[in-house]
Amino acid sequence: MTTPLKIDFVSDVVCPWCAVGLKSLEQALRRLGSQVAVDLRFQPFELNPQMAPEGEDVGEHLARKYGSTPDQLAQNQEAIRERGAALGFTFNMDKRRRIFNTFDAHRLLHWAALEGRQAELKQALLAAYFTDGLDVSSHEVLVELAARVGLDPVAARHVLAEDRYAQDVRAQEQFYQSQGIQAVPSVIVNDRYLIQGGQPPEVFEQTLRRIAAEG
Repeated sequence: MTTPLKIDFVSDVVCPWCAVGLKSLEQALRRLGSQVAVDLRFQPFELNPQMAPEGEDVGEHLARKYGSTPDQLAQNQEAIRERGAALGFTFNMDKRRRIFNTFDAHRLLHWAALEGRQAELKQALLAAYFTDGLDVSSHEVLVELAARVGLDPVAARHVLAEDRYAQDVRAQEQFYQSQGIQAVPSVIVNDRYLIQGGQPPEVFEQTLRRIAAEG
């Protein structure tokens, strides 16, 4: 018997642990196979909603926000790189030089959901930032990524230029904040169960099996 699971993956596209968490979740879902029918939706969260358009140097940003020293930053980045590699995701930390504003990326993801291409665009955005070091606040980059995953680039450009879905994204961000979501990734299953952080695939698998069994 197949159990339906609604999964809301609350995350940001410049959050490394969100990339790790997504890859872990995907592995867990592959292991569950036909036991579950998953409705996966990506919900917006901005780590740095006040980030200026030009972005900020990664090292300076993390030092200011978390008090990280260069050695701590290097250790943390290597730990993330290793976790990603084990899951099949490539972190090229030397290419990730700046933190960018992600509001427009979230607007485009909202539109992509309406077009049935949200998961593909989410993957493309994570790879563009963490693997290729691209500026995911750039409209040119966003339009190119949209086209790459089969979305209409002309329509994507209009979405970005006309500030479409801004109110929808802000409403979703405020909703999850009102529900107590202050860190990402936050994975909400069937509007009831919360799995937080870049957990290993085994944690996602065990938790989803238990939820499915409760059915």
